[in-house]
Amino acid sequence: MDQVLASNVLNIWSGVSNFGPLIGAFISDSYLGRFRTIAYATFVSFTGMLTMTLIAWIPELHPPTCNVNVQPHQCIGPTTSQFGVLAMALGFLSIGTAGIRPCSLPFGVDQFDATTDEGRRGINSFFNWYYTSFTVVLIIALTLVVYIQDSVSWVGIWHPDSAHVRRDRPVFHRDEIVRVRNAEGSVFGGILHVIVASYKKRKVELPVGDDVEGVYYDPVPMKGTIVKKLHLTNQLRFFNKAALIMDGEIQSDGSNSNPWRLCSIQQVEETKCLFKIIPIWASGIICFTAMAQQGTFTVSQASKMDRHLGPHFKIPAGSLSVISMITIGIWLPFYDRVLVPSLRKVTKVEGGITLLQRMGIGMVFSIMSMIVAGLVERMRRASALLHAGPDGIAPITVFWLAPQLMLMGFAEAFNIIGQIEFYNKEFPENMSSLANSLFSCTMAGASYLSAVLVNVVHKTTGGHGRPDWLTKDINEGKVENLYFVIAGLGVLNLGYFLWVARGYQYKSKFRIDDEINHGFIDVELNVVKK
Repeated sequence: MDQVLASNVLNIWSGVSNFGPLIGAFISDSYLGRFRTIAYATFVSFTGMLTMTLIAWIPELHPPTCNVNVQPHQCIGPTTSQFGVLAMALGFLSIGTAGIRPCSLPFGVDQFDATTDEGRRGINSFFNWYYTSFTVVLIIALTLVVYIQDSVSWVGIWHPDSAHVRRDRPVFHRDEIVRVRNAEGSVFGGILHVIVASYKKRKVELPVGDDVEGVYYDPVPMKGTIVKKLHLTNQLRFFNKAALIMDGEIQSDGSNSNPWRLCSIQQVEETKCLFKIIPIWASGIICFTAMAQQGTFTVSQASKMDRHLGPHFKIPAGSLSVISMITIGIWLPFYDRVLVPSLRKVTKVEGGITLLQRMGIGMVFSIMSMIVAGLVERMRRASALLHAGPDGIAPITVFWLAPQLMLMGFAEAFNIIGQIEFYNKEFPENMSSLANSLFSCTMAGASYLSAVLVNVVHKTTGGHGRPDWLTKDINEGKVENLYFVIAGLGVLNLGYFLWVARGYQYKSKFRIDDEINHGFIDVELNVVKK
């Protein structure tokens, strides 16, 4: 495929895969539970990987071999049936992602007892090992697997297939030691009830004062529930109307007569959590749009540069993004063990800086990465036009791409991990699947925005005998202008983020002195009650 079509396919598939976890979270919470959702999703994911392997293995399922660097305009693209098989394989992978991604982290957390010190320490350790192993897997995928596919054969996809089979066997042979929580109902229904109920009572005046007993619906939590009880707040007060008790809404046994007119305080506060976070969530889309370019145009840049590392080894173009992973792997231990303790003494914030500050710093790094990427591409293209041979390879080393990839690694270390921690801490426990899905939706929005940008630029630039910025031959286009456009959007987005972040009030305590004062207040209240 030419780079515009390839970019569209990747962006659309990525968007579908990242919106899918919302559906997966709903199915898991409402019907199957996390364990069974993961089990079924792994089987579907393996089917997608197996189909991808068959596409590379069977000649009839892919276009004939072509050297895109030498004769880019003479390569034959896929037929309709070949494209259909590819879409089917990607569809299976998206379904697998929809089930695994929102459930894997919460399922791991389910194995620990969060009510004990040992369990809480185990949860923290689990998160660290989860992200460490994830980074290691990415490095292997971007180096060893890509090298086999690039230098030996695309049938090298079978290596992940075999790993998939070995991983799935223990999933389908569950041991008694594994703790499994059954489906307890999805929060999506409760959120919809709150929206409808508050709209129906939109003309009702809220009472003055902080006394909620007998005024708002606050039933006793169900026996056995581990969800922390939320108290009514004055933020987004419109939704408080959903919990306001009116005549005839409470039955003689104290139960709710109509969930579409009356909701509990717990449901109201859960809905507020989602609506408070949406503006913050939206600000992450453009930051992720910059990151999405690593899998498309950065690879195109690398393919037109000198990729030799010594006289015999040639770096695969698809492996360059491992530089971002290595940056993250080196930076995070230093940040966690050295920088955070030093910052904590000054800021009195448990994490050294707040989560929103961490996300904002990541946005700054993503803007810097796009600016550097544009400048490097301008230099690479000038070198290719002056000195390139018939293959169009610029006589400069591919490691000129390292600065932009390192800056993007810092952007991911600050913004992505900041977002994940932000969602997990700001959502209640029973919304953890939704929290992980929301992060995936950020990536989905970025994929679709990237696709829109690429297509708009492709159709509106060029003309009068000049190629567009994203023409098939990257040496004839001006990809650097796309990078500068994304950087400009990033600057506007940073301004929006600073505006919405100023008014955000955290649900969780993050300042050390806040936690101390909060403890003193609890003691004083207990003394007063006694």
